[in-house]
Amino acid sequence: MRLSRVAAAMLAVLTLSVAGLTAGCSRVVDGTAQADGNKPGTAITKDGAGIQIGYPDAPAQIELFTEPQCPACAHLQHESGDAIAAAVGQGRLAVTYRPLTFLDRSVTEYSARVANALFLAAGPGTTGTAFQAFVQDLWGHQQPEGSAGPSDDAIAAMASESGVGSEQTDKIAAGDKAIDAGQLNDANAGLLSETQYEVSTPAVYDLVGEQVVDTSDPDWLAKLLATPQS
Repeated sequence: MRLSRVAAAMLAVLTLSVAGLTAGCSRVVDGTAQADGNKPGTAITKDGAGIQIGYPDAPAQIELFTEPQCPACAHLQHESGDAIAAAVGQGRLAVTYRPLTFLDRSVTEYSARVANALFLAAGPGTTGTAFQAFVQDLWGHQQPEGSAGPSDDAIAAMASESGVGSEQTDKIAAGDKAIDAGQLNDANAGLLSETQYEVSTPAVYDLVGEQVVDTSDPDWLAKLLATPQS
């Protein structure tokens, strides 16, 4: 059983440990979807630190912890993003994205701005599959760690091309603030620290089976979707 999510988020102690592509990027240490009629939607979770995409009652449910500058996170989207999108669209999977920002050292706040854009993108007018396309576009155009990162206009253009709602896209372009990046990072690192000592991204947690998913297995998603859900 996982510990109190709120308490863990407040008590998490973070110690930096950045690893390579294979090991991932690391730092030691619910909501109702609605969009576009009957299509799987997007919504910010009740704790304010995640974005759920897909039908809330989908048989498979995961949390995906990710960092905008993490190369291993980009690799995960490259390898599994299309399959995630298909499963969300088919109603077989709901994904709660939980962004972290611990690699942010640039004055342009690369990770913070991307994470903020994800929260701005969620809500009515953005389907789950459009949000997933936005995620894949962002991580597919990932810039080197420590760089300035994409401009707000560039992020907004990716959102628009991915099918994110126009109201949300306008807010992204304007740089509207949706989250406090530091509090977001602490909250999601705290949640992740409940399941593993080293808070490392990417990390996938199976909310139904209550276990960490081994994403180094190329068939991790297929196996997850094939597992009988109670």
